[in-house]
Amino acid sequence: MDAMTSHQSTQTMKPATAAKKLGVYLEATPAEFREGVVSRAELNELQTNPPQWLQDLRSNGPHPRPVVAAKLGVSIAGLARGGVTEPLTTEQIETLKQDSPEWLVRERATQAEVRKETARIKKKHAERDA
Repeated sequence: MDAMTSHQSTQTMKPATAAKKLGVYLEATPAEFREGVVSRAELNELQTNPPQWLQDLRSNGPHPRPVVAAKLGVSIAGLARGGVTEPLTTEQIETLKQDSPEWLVRERATQAEVRKETARIKKKHAERDA
């Protein structure tokens, strides 16, 4: 009985979950990362002391859609409306910013309006609750 109660199970997650938490595109990670499981301690270590492959992915990509959307200043839905469905590299993102296609300009304006409206509602709630 003692051995059972003193044994603590290690919390693990699928590689897809860990990649999401690390903000990287799973398919671009090394095979040993994709094929294993990641413990909470390993995830913390990756976040604290990222190995070279993780630094390179974060810096150069390819980036998952949430990261691409954030770097472009649009929503994930806005990316889809703009026809961007694949992960992009940092270089591709920079090219899009420079080219500034019509859909990107439109989606950035939409996102700015959403942020303004969110701030207005938050302020209204704060005034009401005060």
